[in-house]
Amino acid sequence: MRELMKALSDFETQLMENHGVTLNEAMTLCAVGDECITASVISERTGLRPSHTSKVVSSLESKKYVIRKLGKQDKRQMYLSLSTRGKECLSRIKVHAFDIPPMLQPILQEYQQSKVEGL
Repeated sequence: MRELMKALSDFETQLMENHGVTLNEAMTLCAVGDECITASVISERTGLRPSHTSKVVSSLESKKYVIRKLGKQDKRQMYLSLSTRGKECLSRIKVHAFDIPPMLQPILQEYQQSKVEGL
């Protein structure tokens, strides 16, 4: 367990040093992508609890990476999308050649394979 936490910490350090975002912020940027979605959808896609999602979204909003919009039909619903700055950050993350810790490599390879197979 300790090795897994160390590997994730090392990966997050790379994200912070190269892109100025935490692992949860990067996951949230990926979850939003080109869509305009609610915080509950972000929670579902990232596996973060709603209260933690709210904190991550607020952090991204303070960095000007996320824009909040009221729903057109239901004014009580809040929708989130990436700003130009957020899209640029996500693009840089997607093309960055990360030094993936050996413990995380099998997980990443399995994910990439499932994407190729359309699962």
